[in-house]
Amino acid sequence: MSDKLTLQLIDLHAGGDVSRIVTGGIDPLPGNTVREKMEYLREDADGLRQLLLSEPYGIPEMSVDLLVPASDPEAEVGYIIMEVMGYPIYSGSNTICTATAVLESGLVPKREGYQRFILESAAGLVHIEARVENGVVEGITCEGLPSYIDTYRASIHVPSIGDVTYSVAYSGGFYAMVESAELGFSLNRDEETRLAECAHAIVEAIQAERGFSHYTLGDVGPLPFLHFMGPVEQVADGFFRSRSTTYVHPGVICRSTTGTGTSARLALMHHEGTLQPGDKLETVSLRGTGFIGEFTGSRQEGTHQVAENTITGKAHVLASSDVVINCNDPLVECGSLHHIVTSGHRKAEEALPVEEEASLPD
Repeated sequence: MSDKLTLQLIDLHAGGDVSRIVTGGIDPLPGNTVREKMEYLREDADGLRQLLLSEPYGIPEMSVDLLVPASDPEAEVGYIIMEVMGYPIYSGSNTICTATAVLESGLVPKREGYQRFILESAAGLVHIEARVENGVVEGITCEGLPSYIDTYRASIHVPSIGDVTYSVAYSGGFYAMVESAELGFSLNRDEETRLAECAHAIVEAIQAERGFSHYTLGDVGPLPFLHFMGPVEQVADGFFRSRSTTYVHPGVICRSTTGTGTSARLALMHHEGTLQPGDKLETVSLRGTGFIGEFTGSRQEGTHQVAENTITGKAHVLASSDVVINCNDPLVECGSLHHIVTSGHRKAEEALPVEEEASLPD
């Protein structure tokens, strides 16, 4: 009996962050909505995330997006985001990559010019605008989650660093936001290791001191992210630029500035009164890549001023592949995979050569 499983993947990157889009090989998941399917993966089938983000198949800096049927008839397809820290309900870079993948794979027919369609994330429906030139997806604009400031310029003492001033935004996850210059950083690539160490110390200190609760979602876990903010420069009327970088996990600084990090920055600038509806902010990463966030408006939700926004970026296709998972490999753990890839297992067994079956002893 074969003990090999096969998954179909499209790998892309947006701003340097690699997203592995799983397009085939996974059985239908329980759940009536994308959110329920995500919860099933998180609670009962976390092996897919662990497999594709760990050696020998991947590294923690990557993300995984599983395509699933949408539950809302308005949406073309659903997607579940998996990262090293778990299952975020939304991510800008993952959404840009997923939207590009469904166009490049033909799941959504590609048309020249601008086209609109809807995806379903665990956070709900996401409106997409794609720009296609000469058959190539040159840009994706997606809705950022409504974002708001939970805490403005609080102070905390961090061992080995000292007193740190920070704000906290929610933009799909809670972000601590700090001024890079106040911590001695210029946001250059050679600072990456020190940025990760600094961010980890600040996040641990905040987690130990307090928790955060979303005004409708309630407890969404401890604050996981930190966004370093460089100085803001105005490069045109209504257009701003800032170097930025985002910490997501011990030792992991994102290659891009992240879509949710950019949304968090828009919420902070709106809170400070420096953005008007229609204004745009380009966040620029340590590697020189960027996303453009647009502040599209605001509304009052209880005690919070919520910033509505969009994120624009470009994803590049890296590979389309069949990934073979050999469960006899001592580096691979398939225990929490078999029950969601049973059809893939059957296909592998059916693919055994007839000659091999005929040579078995009587």
